[in-house]
Amino acid sequence: MLTPNYFLADLPPEAAATPTMLGEACLTLKRNREQFLAGRSTASMIELLERVAYHWLSPDFHLRKRALEEGPAKTGFSSRTIEHGLDTFFAGVTSKSLRALLEQDLGSIDRLDKLTAIGPEDAQNRISVAVAPSLLVHIAAGTLPNPTWMSMLLGVLLRSAQFVKCATGGSFFPLLFAHSLYEEDRKLGACLELAEWRGGNHVLERVLFEHADCLTATGSDESLARIRLRVPPRVRFVGYGHRVSFGYVSNQLQAAAQWSEAVAGAAADIAAWDQLGCLSPHVVYVQTGGLMAPDQFAAALAEQMEKVEQSQPRGQLPMQDAATIASRRSIYALRAANSEETRLWASRDSTAWTVVYENDPKFQGSCLNRFVYVKSVSNLTQALHGADNVRGKVSAAGLAAPEPAFREMALELARWGVTRVCELGAMQNPPLTWRHDGRQALEELVTWTDCEIS
Repeated sequence: MLTPNYFLADLPPEAAATPTMLGEACLTLKRNREQFLAGRSTASMIELLERVAYHWLSPDFHLRKRALEEGPAKTGFSSRTIEHGLDTFFAGVTSKSLRALLEQDLGSIDRLDKLTAIGPEDAQNRISVAVAPSLLVHIAAGTLPNPTWMSMLLGVLLRSAQFVKCATGGSFFPLLFAHSLYEEDRKLGACLELAEWRGGNHVLERVLFEHADCLTATGSDESLARIRLRVPPRVRFVGYGHRVSFGYVSNQLQAAAQWSEAVAGAAADIAAWDQLGCLSPHVVYVQTGGLMAPDQFAAALAEQMEKVEQSQPRGQLPMQDAATIASRRSIYALRAANSEETRLWASRDSTAWTVVYENDPKFQGSCLNRFVYVKSVSNLTQALHGADNVRGKVSAAGLAAPEPAFREMALELARWGVTRVCELGAMQNPPLTWRHDGRQALEELVTWTDCEIS
């Protein structure tokens, strides 16, 4: 199944990008944006994105079919994992959620269209407009699609021209999304470009950075630091670095059904996108003194992970990643054989899933691909002390607790530094209005102009 060569990433590998090619592409994008995109209304872009999302949710949509058929070989995710990920992401792209995002981040859906005032501005005789960047450049990392899809979606809302630079082997999902935008609106598609090359190519990236008005980047903290040093001072830089997440199960859950929901929720969060995102839990802390002891929770979680594997199998791993899991399993198998403080459950004849129980609250980074730790703690405070080594780098905490304990624990987590608290089972499904790393997504990309009136 082939798509037209609309973008640089559609070209065969031998058609390598050159500095001249990139420079011309950036100039063309800016011209097309002024001619076809800049004058459109926010409402029209909301309607367009909702239509595109509707297509992606249709089983008959040809690009969705291609994602499910070719995705496993190109990205390593199983077809069922991809299907679940597509449904989860695009179900959240609605007119209601897009309007809510604009109102939350910019104060009004009119902020990009005209000078307007809300609240204190009106009282001070001041009106304001949010000005979008002419060319928005995204530096994407890995094969996980959600961060890049979200960056592209924000760019469409802003009516910015966009250049998406993907890591080697990482353009499959962004490219399909770009084609869906092109098919829905060719003039919008003419304001998009995607290319793929290995990171650190200073010759190509220098051209891209010089033409950008705003640059977003996702990756390791080290790669972001290197990019930041090379971005011209006039270019706004928005970086999203390495983050981790964890779950917490309170002993205040009263009914057996609530504990079963917590187990199922934890398994769903671990399995989504094979645990490769910043919202994936590495550790699930379980409070002692509840209906289910922490090691019993771990055993139940192992059973649930096996069920999930049957319905939503993990993708095939490179030999090196599988070897890493096998090696770490052997360490915990040895510990479990010599101490009751450690227990191990693992999929048979594969590395599909692994659950390690430890009576030790220290946060342990997972090797991912459905490898999770269950830790026994006496309370949330002990769990947070155990996670001190990742304080400031926690993207989300999935919480299983009844009201009002849920709100009390959420406040404690917030003051400790967690930027998103949700129910366990919803960690991998943030709303479109989610403040990524505690920051307003749209507001970071725009420049404000205030107009003082008499």
